[in-house]
Amino acid sequence: MVKYLLAQLLIISLISGCANQYIKDHSEAPLFSKEKVEVVANLSKPPGNIAVSNDHRIFFTFHPEADPEIKVAELVEGHVRPFPDAEFQEERDNLPFFDTVLSLRVDSNNRLWTLDHGYFGIRQPRLLAFDIKTGEIVHQYDFSSDIAGFGSFLNDFQVDPSGKTILIADTGAPVPVIGGDPAIIVYEIEKKTARRILEDHDSVRATSNTLRVGENDFKLMGIPIHIAVDSIALSRDAEWLYYAAVNSEKLFRIQTKNLMDPDMQEEALASTVETFADKSMSDGITTDMDGNIYISDMENSAVHIIGQDRRLKTLLKDPEFRWPDGFSFGPDGWLYFTCSSLMDVIGQSASHIESQAPYQIYRFQPGSKGVPGH
Repeated sequence: MVKYLLAQLLIISLISGCANQYIKDHSEAPLFSKEKVEVVANLSKPPGNIAVSNDHRIFFTFHPEADPEIKVAELVEGHVRPFPDAEFQEERDNLPFFDTVLSLRVDSNNRLWTLDHGYFGIRQPRLLAFDIKTGEIVHQYDFSSDIAGFGSFLNDFQVDPSGKTILIADTGAPVPVIGGDPAIIVYEIEKKTARRILEDHDSVRATSNTLRVGENDFKLMGIPIHIAVDSIALSRDAEWLYYAAVNSEKLFRIQTKNLMDPDMQEEALASTVETFADKSMSDGITTDMDGNIYISDMENSAVHIIGQDRRLKTLLKDPEFRWPDGFSFGPDGWLYFTCSSLMDVIGQSASHIESQAPYQIYRFQPGSKGVPGH
């Protein structure tokens, strides 16, 4: 990604000269102290996303920006093991393999889904599902270039409770003049069909606000990165899809019945998008059985909750949480989250990334239960 980003940023730097603008700091005194948070794992490279199954199995990705040898892993008795095996982590002729996997989920049928963005559409973006008991592939879909082409970024996704539909956030290129427009992708598992919706709609686009981690602006070549739709989560009754750009002050939602209707015209669909709440800069997001939305805040090393009253409250906040990233509920009410420390990863050398280790996976009990794997 780095070379790809640098080329884009060099171009945009010639036409950009605007003063930096920042999103309002919504964080407040946290409801939980750091002592309520457990360290699940200390890792040599930064984790990306996480999925915890009903039977307590912990699957996660190592963030592709750190160029990891193991792309998808399982944490077994505190040890990292490649999933489904070591051979799958390397390129193989005429066989599927992991390339640049960031997000993964365990669905209601106990399948582990992995989403590979194919190095931003330059190579092959792909969905794979595994039977977690056997490690065997039970579903494969290779995205065509008209759905996820050059400049796409299949970032995060949700599997609906029926296990029939997957909703994907295509973040697109972080510099919009190059292409790779952001969108939501609807994938129907049984039909093996995909379609793009809400492409370049205001709700999926990044704002011009600058991402700032602590006191430092998050830039490459001195140019702020603007990241479009990333945060994406279904309500547990599957009635609503909540989503947002990283660089956005708003969390949006749309009824899933509209998303699932292939006959609804784009203009009509766009008219049903609702602005749900104010938010921080955000990355990971999930929901619980009580209708709450949990959202990460990398700028302030925080985890927030937004209830159906649409008010944001801070659950956790501590400098130790370096870029809170992916979420997954596990059994017994535990909410797991990764910290990818991307400010120490993107555009950095391998030695610098190594020097920032260890990287953490955490968990805590927020007080409400969610669905394991999501």
